[in-house]
Amino acid sequence: MTALREPAHRVSDRAPTYWRVSALISATFAWLLAVVALVLALAVAEGAWRWLSWLAVVLLIAVPLPAIVVAPPIRFRVHRWEVTDIAVHVRYGWLSRTDEIVPLSRVQTVDSTQGPLMRLFGLRTVTVQTASAHGAVEIACLDDAIAKDTVERLVAITAATPEDAT
Repeated sequence: MTALREPAHRVSDRAPTYWRVSALISATFAWLLAVVALVLALAVAEGAWRWLSWLAVVLLIAVPLPAIVVAPPIRFRVHRWEVTDIAVHVRYGWLSRTDEIVPLSRVQTVDSTQGPLMRLFGLRTVTVQTASAHGAVEIACLDDAIAKDTVERLVAITAATPEDAT
């Protein structure tokens, strides 16, 4: 049996910082709830509600930390991508690893997206929509110029592919 080779390209070097900032923004909401739980913990004199409030404070502070501290460098080491003349191969994940391989003959559309935070970091996500029940494959956190080149390459390759993508 042949082992699946690793895709050739890494995502942008700015991706870990983008992932960290994105996680920090999400964590802010949890930490605001932690402040509310802390106020409740201090306001409640005794009993189970006080302990539940303290537990909520600890959990709301601690749960986002792995996504901020641990996940970005692991995701950067794992997340890889490659476009060949016959397929798109993407590997991603930090707790579990996923390999997605899409034959170019199955590609229906190629899109790129860039939200405000991605724009700030000069990143873009390329989405390859397929003719399958699985749907789309995303190549996330590419440098803006590389993403644009990748979209052009995918469009050129799929336009020259005689199959009908259904």
